[in-house]
Amino acid sequence: MILTPTMTGITSPDPLQHAFKVKSAPHAGRSGSRPVFLKPEQWQQWWQQPSQATERALYIHIPFCRKRCTFCNFFENGTNPQRINRYMQRLTEQLKIAADTPLAQSRPFNTVYVGGGTPTDISSDEVKRLGEAISRFPLIDNAEVTLEGRLNGFDDDKWHNATENGFNRFSFGVQSFDTQVRQAAGRFDDKDYLLTRLNQLSLHPSASIVIDLIFGLPGQTMEIWQQDLQAVIDSGVHGIDLYQLIGLSGTRIDHAREKGKILGTALSEYQADSQARANMYATGANHFESLNWQRLSSCHWRRDSRERSVYNSLAKSGIEILPFGAGAGGSIHGHGCMNGRDLKQWHLTHDEADAAGTLTAPVQVPGMLMSPNPAAKLDAIFKRGLDSGRLDLNLLAKDMTLHLMPLFKAWQTNGLAKLETSSLALTLAGRFWNVNMQTGLFEFLSENPFVASQEPAAQSIAS
Repeated sequence: MILTPTMTGITSPDPLQHAFKVKSAPHAGRSGSRPVFLKPEQWQQWWQQPSQATERALYIHIPFCRKRCTFCNFFENGTNPQRINRYMQRLTEQLKIAADTPLAQSRPFNTVYVGGGTPTDISSDEVKRLGEAISRFPLIDNAEVTLEGRLNGFDDDKWHNATENGFNRFSFGVQSFDTQVRQAAGRFDDKDYLLTRLNQLSLHPSASIVIDLIFGLPGQTMEIWQQDLQAVIDSGVHGIDLYQLIGLSGTRIDHAREKGKILGTALSEYQADSQARANMYATGANHFESLNWQRLSSCHWRRDSRERSVYNSLAKSGIEILPFGAGAGGSIHGHGCMNGRDLKQWHLTHDEADAAGTLTAPVQVPGMLMSPNPAAKLDAIFKRGLDSGRLDLNLLAKDMTLHLMPLFKAWQTNGLAKLETSSLALTLAGRFWNVNMQTGLFEFLSENPFVASQEPAAQSIAS
């Protein structure tokens, strides 16, 4: 039996700060799939086959931003009204074609997520046309339909066109309310504007307003972070995501660090280390839970039941997600897929398809397809359970639970989890380090393989 510190963490008087060295990735996963090539006629056939998925989503990507934030390493295309208009015309055309296929119509969709980029940079009329295109798909009653973006430029006209055309959840990247921290991070607008606008939107009788905060931004002290947390309450929003700043390569923060600089504020170059970020997470979690906000995952809390976080929850469960747009990712018939980000190639492929004749399925754009992951259902149990803070052991075969027990006991010894009668409950420290723990679990299974013939099909995941 091989156990390493990257799997188990280390014994420490303060596991919140020291169980692992650093969180180095936003998500965890393991290999098991391989790239596959699909001929155009096979791609067309896929869209004529009914789906076998029990839960489904749409993911729609809008790859434009007016400005590159200092912490971002996936800036794709600068905002330009003409470029956006051309893209949105193509995108809505493809959505309409897809919506009429047997694959799309065979089963309803639980949730839709429009991400980016900055989707709210599209025009008000484009918001309306996008909502109309989405409505052509079969959606369950009260399906969650999210529009992601920022408050800057999201005026009343866009807001009304969004709420009147099916969007019922709005996720805004605030990152910090502190005006100087925001300016240093490359964000628009000051604290007063954000609070005023969020209060206005949160008065809507049914739409859910959710915001993101990042802890660990340059110049963001614990005092500023505590003010950010209070500002969430003052804003009236219905849900909050707390994300740790990850030192990803290619960001402006990373380039500055290579030169020995910190992109701090005019008042501070404070840069929270891993231990300080752990304390920020704990402060945030305790703040919202002391006010009776419900924790839906290790990083997401809600004020009331209108916020459901359906897409974020189901996406961790390995559901079918049909992807649309340059840079969109998802899965079709169990095959993972990632559309290429090159906007020029994306448009060229559509131009060629138009010239070839009438389409009966969405265009097969450049990108990558992966073979089905043989352990996808099992991996989804692990990822969703650990992300929520409680892994239901009843969802695992007894032999699998026994196989993992040395790892679970090590986590318990190191203050990351507690073994209960039928579940593994993460501590506050475990919730902070849950991505490291997921990575460690997959490493454990790689180094200590579970005999394939013993591994049963994973049971369905409870909602």
